[in-house]
Amino acid sequence: MYEKDGIVYAGTLEPLLKVIAVQPLDDYRMHLEFSTGKTKVFDFTPLLDIPCFRPLREKSLFDQVYLDHGVPSWDGGNIDIAPEAFFAGEEI
Repeated sequence: MYEKDGIVYAGTLEPLLKVIAVQPLDDYRMHLEFSTGKTKVFDFTPLLDIPCFRPLREKSLFDQVYLDHGVPSWDGGNIDIAPEAFFAGEEI
């Protein structure tokens, strides 16, 4: 049981998932290390057809990925993606 903002909840409070390290790889893949200790490789290619991610087709922009408070981001924060979206990647 835990309390947050004056409300009591059953269960345990799970910490927010964060990416603590990111490295762009060839072929629009990314090597990610999470706050849980897991490490994964994620293929970003299928997301490049989604309108908000189309600018990342420019490989030089894709390679400029950085972390903003545990969230992979590009272009000064104009493009980002939640850490949970990467959990389907291959664990290594």
